[in-house]
Amino acid sequence: MSSRTRTRTAGVHTVRIPHQRGRRSQPFLIVVPDRPSLTREAFGFLGRVLWRFRAALAPTGLALLALVVTALLHELGWWSGLVLAPLAVAPAVWFAVMQRRRPGHGSTLAWRIGLSALATLTGTWAALAAAFGPLAGPLGLIWLIALIVAQSAWLIVRRTH
Repeated sequence: MSSRTRTRTAGVHTVRIPHQRGRRSQPFLIVVPDRPSLTREAFGFLGRVLWRFRAALAPTGLALLALVVTALLHELGWWSGLVLAPLAVAPAVWFAVMQRRRPGHGSTLAWRIGLSALATLTGTWAALAAAFGPLAGPLGLIWLIALIVAQSAWLIVRRTH
């Protein structure tokens, strides 16, 4: 059986000793098991759990991405906050347009208000974080609270629909 078709077991190394000359020309193998470290096991477990629940953790991933992007924009220049400032107004404009075209009542109106408030907070945070730094002053706490609210709302919406 060639090495291309043979399945390999993770964590096991096979050492092949070349043919010996003379009467005993039979090859032999030495199999040395490789035990993974506790750190590798822990990171493997964490990776498998994160991969399994990757759709449920989408807001957390986006929040971490926003934190990194605003930190990079802050390092690029304080003026990048001015470029992101229109993001704070866009959800309010969306809410006004949606209420004018298709007026919502009851739970629809509540979800629209909540969504536009969270998006306005997120846009305002992004503009301020790009201008002053993502963890400057209360911006770190605002980011954490917005992350918790978005993740909770995401899990509720995914569970009910």
